[in-house]
Amino acid sequence: MLLDRALDGARSIGAETASLYARDLKISGCIECGGCDETGQCVVDDEMQRVYPLLREADLIFLSSPIFFYSFPSQIKALIDRCQALWNLRMLAKKKEERRFYHQGKGYLIAVGASHGKSLFEGVQLAAKYFFDALDMEYKEGLFFRGLEKKGAAVHRSEALQQAFEFGKRAVEETGLSVKEMSGDG
Repeated sequence: MLLDRALDGARSIGAETASLYARDLKISGCIECGGCDETGQCVVDDEMQRVYPLLREADLIFLSSPIFFYSFPSQIKALIDRCQALWNLRMLAKKKEERRFYHQGKGYLIAVGASHGKSLFEGVQLAAKYFFDALDMEYKEGLFFRGLEKKGAAVHRSEALQQAFEFGKRAVEETGLSVKEMSGDG
């Protein structure tokens, strides 16, 4: 719900968006076979092959997730791990001094958790930072909500829905791109 509201905010100022749900993908985790080491191309033939182009073409990505045991659920973690191929592609394509700069866009994180624990979002923020790094994207910021346990609980938090809408608008504005330049893979 919060991701949908962020995308509504992005569309409200002209961005084209697309949604991808890790839970619907039939992908395996990275098998650490080394097949992408020399080419930056994953050799595992599953639905992740249709995800790679979407990730590479996006100017802006919202990664959204519930928190499971202070981390990402396994479906999202599998997708993140499979981006090892894109990390290798980045290492092959860019000289060492160029790797300090991001050229593909910006990444944002939206996460919810039931716990009110102080460290609830620390693990996912670090994982998101390095996920976006593999995509040659700068991790900009996150939007986090505690005390949301059940699916759909955000519907009862109008302030959270409004924050997500504004978050989506602001993220598009921060890309510095005009609407015509947006890739459409929000």
